[in-house]
Amino acid sequence: MGPYASHLLADMGADVVKLEPPSGDQLRYYRPQRSGAMSGMFLSLHRNKRSIVLDLKSDAGRGAFHRLAINFDVILHNFRPSVATRLGATFEQLRASNPSVIVCKIYGFGADGPYAKRPAYDDVIQAGSGIADLFRRVRGEPQYVPSMICDKIVGQAAAIAILAACYQRLTNGRGCEIEVPMFETMVAFNLAENLASAAFEPPMGPIGWARNMSPMRKPFRTADGYACLLPYSDRNWRDFLAFAGYPEVAEDVRFRTLADRAQHIDELYQYVEKAARCRPTAEWLSFCLAHDIPCGPVASLDELWNDPHLEAAKMFQQLEHPTEGRYRLWRSPIRFDEISWELQRHAPRLGEHTDEVLAAAGFSAAERAALEDNLSGGNRSAAEP
Repeated sequence: MGPYASHLLADMGADVVKLEPPSGDQLRYYRPQRSGAMSGMFLSLHRNKRSIVLDLKSDAGRGAFHRLAINFDVILHNFRPSVATRLGATFEQLRASNPSVIVCKIYGFGADGPYAKRPAYDDVIQAGSGIADLFRRVRGEPQYVPSMICDKIVGQAAAIAILAACYQRLTNGRGCEIEVPMFETMVAFNLAENLASAAFEPPMGPIGWARNMSPMRKPFRTADGYACLLPYSDRNWRDFLAFAGYPEVAEDVRFRTLADRAQHIDELYQYVEKAARCRPTAEWLSFCLAHDIPCGPVASLDELWNDPHLEAAKMFQQLEHPTEGRYRLWRSPIRFDEISWELQRHAPRLGEHTDEVLAAAGFSAAERAALEDNLSGGNRSAAEP
């Protein structure tokens, strides 16, 4: 969550300093690697950031952290409340020396509830927030989305909250404390459309948006593969059903309007499924695009590198990392006016910028050497997760 939130902010120009323990961020050690402590995920998530090493478990490390914090606008962490207190990273502790500081806390469960002390990872939140249950309702058993969806969504929420807090500080001059709990964030995210009939009291029907709950909502098998075929508007459905050989279905009272179709989506998708098998994918896409019907191929992850739209948009680059050699990365998808996105910094080696950041904050050479000595007893390697 934290790395993704700061990744978004760094790509938009924030000066992000990543504080790591002597052992380094565990994400560094996932395989494969070329030279150690620089996994493929780390290369992407931590570009445009600087890395410093401090041992917050030591008095010297905590003292240095608080001295550095005087110069920072935002402190972002994903410690549970008790850990944050122990490491000196609470809002109360930090604003004593920096009254305008913004402290953003990302963790599993809100501090006010009985789950506050529980550890949380993406899978735990997918299970607890109802996301895994959506698969049970549609496919018969709970499953996880094969993506760190909760971490990334909560990271986005944190980045938005930080920007809002920065704007607020421009108007009132004060810092603030932000809490972004995974559980509550994902419950709100999940219920945005799925509250549906249960929004009313008493409920007017079962929870869950009918279209989401349809087992027929899926890529459809064509004569030679799969495709996303998504007629949506009244005109889309008339054109699609006529081409598919079912023009009379468009006149069925169950399917005349969007609201009607949403209530009978299973029956309607059955016609799509039968028709899809009769033509190859290219023919379906050609017809749908010609009639402005939403559609698309089912791409594999491997095919994204050669997608013609992504190529034209210059989404991917190959660059040379100072220690890791040639590697791929995606640019920020966000653009501001005519400013072209460019990589400012490659992902840093562990502690690469410690001396630079400390010197800029006024630490003398002797003080920097003392902190280095303090770290020398720490373990600078970490067991692979």
